[in-house]
Amino acid sequence: MDEAPLEPTAPEPARSSFVGSIARGLFEWAKSLSLAILLFLLVRAFLVEAYRIPSGSMEGTLLVGDFLLVNKLVYGAEVPFINRRLPAFRHPRYRDVVVFQWPEDPTKNFVKRLVGLPGDTIAMRKGTLVRNGVPQDEHRYVVHSDPNGDPGGEEFGWQREFLVTQKARNATYHATRNNWGPIVVPAKHYFMLGDNRDNSLDSRYWGFVADSLVLGSPMLVYYSYAPDSTTALDWLTHVRWSRLGERVR
Repeated sequence: MDEAPLEPTAPEPARSSFVGSIARGLFEWAKSLSLAILLFLLVRAFLVEAYRIPSGSMEGTLLVGDFLLVNKLVYGAEVPFINRRLPAFRHPRYRDVVVFQWPEDPTKNFVKRLVGLPGDTIAMRKGTLVRNGVPQDEHRYVVHSDPNGDPGGEEFGWQREFLVTQKARNATYHATRNNWGPIVVPAKHYFMLGDNRDNSLDSRYWGFVADSLVLGSPMLVYYSYAPDSTTALDWLTHVRWSRLGERVR
């Protein structure tokens, strides 16, 4: 009896195998991307964030075009959405360079030097900072770009409420950029000044910074270039190589 020839078993369609491979690849890629995004958000929220210096208010220490890595954990990073902070490693100290939310518009971040702690009595005489009655030596980081000018105005009027004596509060108070105070820093607040004392919008003009607005402390300059409006690729052609990796002090 003749036997019918065996029919070869049909292989699994190559198309189905290919589609399955693509699907598994896309799934693994999406999973890796999601994990990377989550890690990035966690690092940005709690550990380190990058900031760029847009103005010359800290010249002497930081330059326009500097990009900073800021340690957000040191003062206690804020936990998103619940308005709580992680435990701080330490509180801000006198002369720390600090990144904070601007009290007049918390959507904007400023970087200045902390010169007044809660309870400090501070003043300025002819451009010299006086803290608790002692003139401060700040030559290492302070610069004066307009040493002959000393503008005044009602923008300094907020200081009257914090002057040391009632007599001074009742008297006519004429503060200027380089001559003001003495005023007392209230509890849970700080007084901030730019290192470029003649070109800085700082606490002299808009008041104290609440401790709840403090974001972190700059660690180092990870990139820097000299902005030049006449050059399209100034961020590549005007790199300040000597500043890369420089610590912020």
